[in-house]
Amino acid sequence: MVPTGTPDVLLRTEGRAGFITLNRPRAINALTHAMVVAVDAALGEWEHDPEVATVVIEGAGERGLCAGGDIRAIHEDARAGGSASAAFWRDEYRLNARIARYPKPYVALMDGIVMGGGVGVSAHGSVRVVTERSRVAMPETGIGFVPDVGGTYLLGRAPGEIGTHLALTGGAVGAADALLAGLADHFVPAAELPALVEDLTRLPAAEAVARHAVAPPAGVLAEQREWIDACYGAADVETVVELLFDAGLPAAKEAATTLLTKSPTALKATLAAIRRARLLGTLEEVLDLEFRASCAALTTPDLVEGIRAQVVDKDRNPRWTPSTLAEVTDADVARYFTAPPGGDLGLAGTPADVDATGADRDARDWA
Repeated sequence: MVPTGTPDVLLRTEGRAGFITLNRPRAINALTHAMVVAVDAALGEWEHDPEVATVVIEGAGERGLCAGGDIRAIHEDARAGGSASAAFWRDEYRLNARIARYPKPYVALMDGIVMGGGVGVSAHGSVRVVTERSRVAMPETGIGFVPDVGGTYLLGRAPGEIGTHLALTGGAVGAADALLAGLADHFVPAAELPALVEDLTRLPAAEAVARHAVAPPAGVLAEQREWIDACYGAADVETVVELLFDAGLPAAKEAATTLLTKSPTALKATLAAIRRARLLGTLEEVLDLEFRASCAALTTPDLVEGIRAQVVDKDRNPRWTPSTLAEVTDADVARYFTAPPGGDLGLAGTPADVDATGADRDARDWA
C-alpha cells in the first residue's frame, strides 16, 4: 500500500523501493510542517510493508534536495510571538531521530543544495549519496540561529575541528568535504543518478550504490586541517577569530572575516552547542538540547533580523543585537540551554545539565 502524500510530498513505490520526492522546486523544496508530517507518515507505513525494502528521498527540480525549513514562516511566527515554529521543530526533530533509527535502508540523494533542514532529512540516513553538484551546509549563524536538526551532533563528530569551522562560518561544502566531515557516504556522478534510481528498485541498496559510486573530485578541507584544528580549538569565539587572523593564511583570514558578519550571539551559542553535543551520547539527547536552543533563538531579535536581511528584504546587511562578540554575555548564551516555556522535546528525557563551557557534571573530569 502506498501511503497518502501531499502536493508538496510525492510518494510512489517502484519494485522494492519506496520513493519520497520533496516537491517544492521553486523554493528548493524547503520544508513546511505539513511536509514533515507527510514524510513521517510515509516512513511509518513503509516500515511495516514487506514489499518495500528500501526508502529513497529525493528533491524535485534541478536545484537541490532541500534548502532547509520554511524560514519565511518562521520569520512571521517569530515576529508575532507565536508557537507554530516550536510545534514544527517538535515534529521535525522527531522525524530526524526516526530517520537515524530507521530499520530499512534509507537512501538520501543529496544532489544540489542540501542545507539546514535538508541535512536533517538526509544526513541521518543510512546511505547518503552526494554528487559533483552537492552543496551541503548548516548556514544558521547567518540568520541569527543555531544549527539544529541534529546538525550539532553530526558536526560535533567530524574530524578535528572541521565541524566547528562549518558550524560557525555556515560554509557550504562539496562532495569530498561532505564525505570527510561525515555528512555523506558515497559519491555518485549526477549523470549516474537515473541509473542508480533504477537499480534501487530491484537491488539491495548497498549493491545498487556500489555499482555507481566512484572517488569524488578533490575537496579543500583536508589540506586546511592544520589551521582549522589549531584555531577552532580555542576556548571562545573571540579567540578563534584572533587566531584565524593571526594564522597568516588567506583562507583563515577569509574565515575570520566571515565570522564577523554572523550574529555574535548565534556564534557563541553555536560554539557552546557543538561542545555540548560532543559530550552527549545519542542523537536524541542532542536533539533535545537543540530544541531548547531553537526555542530560545525564536525569542531573540537576531533571528527576525537575520531572516529579514537574508531572505525578506535581501539587503544582506543585518543589524545584530548585540552587535559585537564582546557584548554577548555568558547569561545570553546560557538561556539557549534552558527549558522553553512550552516544555522540552523529551526525545531522550531531560537534556543534560551542561555548563557554559560545554562540560557536563559527569564529564568534567575527562573532557
